Amino acid sequence: MPTRHVIISAHNGVHARPVAELVRLVQAHDARVTLRAADGATVDLSSVLAVMDLALAPGDTVDLETSEGAGADTLLDTLAAVLAPPR
Repeated sequence: MPTRHVIISAHNGVHARPVAELVRLVQAHDARVTLRAADGATVDLSSVLAVMDLALAPGDTVDLETSEGAGADTLLDTLAAVLAPPR
């Protein structure tokens, strides 16, 4: 399964705007995408509340994972860029 390990660097961590963007991107994708926090908590990335409950902050690490398929790598790269925007 395609996976991305991401160190969050988004300003102010993962607050409402980046979470909304993550969910929007995932909902446009056919396969399920999960986010696993460093403490092992795993949530479906299509749930705003589940992601917000993790209270992710800059410096936290997460793993994004989805099933094989067309566009899976591009989706994970795009999601990773939301969590760790290029500088």
